[in-house]
Amino acid sequence: MLNRYGKVENTFFEAFNGIYTRLLITADDEDILKQAVYDSTATPGAVIGRIEGGVEGFVSEDETPDNRIGAVAQYWFNSNDLEIFELELSYRIRQDVLVKPFTSVFNFTSNPKGFIGMMKYVGNCGDGFQWEEKIGDRNMINVPIAVPDFKIESEIAYSDGIMGANFWYMCNDKNAVVEAGKIAIEAISNVEGVIAPFGICSAASKVETNYPLIGPTTNHPYCPSLKERLHGGSKVPDDVKYIPEIVINGINKDVIFEAVKIAIDSIVDRDDIVKISAGNFKGELGDYNFKLLDILNTDKV
Repeated sequence: MLNRYGKVENTFFEAFNGIYTRLLITADDEDILKQAVYDSTATPGAVIGRIEGGVEGFVSEDETPDNRIGAVAQYWFNSNDLEIFELELSYRIRQDVLVKPFTSVFNFTSNPKGFIGMMKYVGNCGDGFQWEEKIGDRNMINVPIAVPDFKIESEIAYSDGIMGANFWYMCNDKNAVVEAGKIAIEAISNVEGVIAPFGICSAASKVETNYPLIGPTTNHPYCPSLKERLHGGSKVPDDVKYIPEIVINGINKDVIFEAVKIAIDSIVDRDDIVKISAGNFKGELGDYNFKLLDILNTDKV
């Protein structure tokens, strides 16, 4: 093919510094494990000052400290306020993991910048009856609950990463939104250290808004249903009926670039994808501006 990336727009996405933790969640039962890990990462909330998360992947019994099936999840925050991060993370653990039968949580962050103690907001769910024990060389808190017992590593590491990388795949067919999106998400899942917190996202946002109390609102120039109503203000290309977005967070720039490239490569040749672009804020908001074509043409990265 003369130019495989001919439908990729010469544009960039903005990305942001963030802090994250990677947790290894284990359980006896596969369905319970999936409920715990997906529930705890279900609401991407960084844009409204909350935590957002995603599932990196699943691991077998021989890869976990307690020899049970496990899943690796990431939890992100776009502020350096560790007190709020600790509290927000505890909500996800307490409400979505601790309450699932026979679950445990281990630290899985390999390049720590620091550590957060888990006793204050999680361990104390034992109401003073909790105790500390060892699993291998891991220092654990045992929280006594009605289905005995929840265990969490006493300190969880956090580190710096990059969040908000993204690309848009503009489609002319409804089925392509889900079909191509699933292919791209599956490709991303093969890259260690990244998550797609929104999955297939239907609602790209912008900074300026008529309703600041609710945070980011719809990126109206890119809404296909507004194309005729905007009287020339629409930026939706001809033949485009849908503009889904995939957002990627990663532990460093290299894995972000790898994930963007492998995802776009997996779908760029589809006839039902008209154009590939990215969301940005005119280069005025993010900590980084990364060009799509530079990432795809790896010799330029």
